[in-house]
Amino acid sequence: MTYSELTRRYFDRADGSGVLAGARAVRGEAGSRAQGTWVQFDLAWRQAGAPGAVPAPPEIETARFLAFACPHTIAVASWVVERSVGRAVSRSLVEPVQAIARRFDVPVAKLGRLLIVEDAWARAAAALIAAAGTGPGDSRCET
Repeated sequence: MTYSELTRRYFDRADGSGVLAGARAVRGEAGSRAQGTWVQFDLAWRQAGAPGAVPAPPEIETARFLAFACPHTIAVASWVVERSVGRAVSRSLVEPVQAIARRFDVPVAKLGRLLIVEDAWARAAAALIAAAGTGPGDSRCET
């Protein structure tokens, strides 16, 4: 299989791979090794805004990923981690799956793997929102 330059770059570096631990670290995963694609995101947050002000949505301070997957999936997970740091938490990826697929030239047959990335991200973000004390009905939290 031929991979785009962007896919090769993010796969070769795999920046952001690893795990996080601590009081402000959460995890979400999706897929399975038995089925050939498994992705895990670990997120740590900071509370945005000035002390005493109305609390803002928590921001992603650090993000890491682990994956048992094809080069496209690993590259996308690395890119998602890179793009997410410093942003308010959201259950949605930084771009829709279809846009990411185009960006990385992911074949249609592999779109299901990007949905696993999306599911793992959504689970990690939901865990962060719950741990930070902002819920789905809280207008301070992006959905």
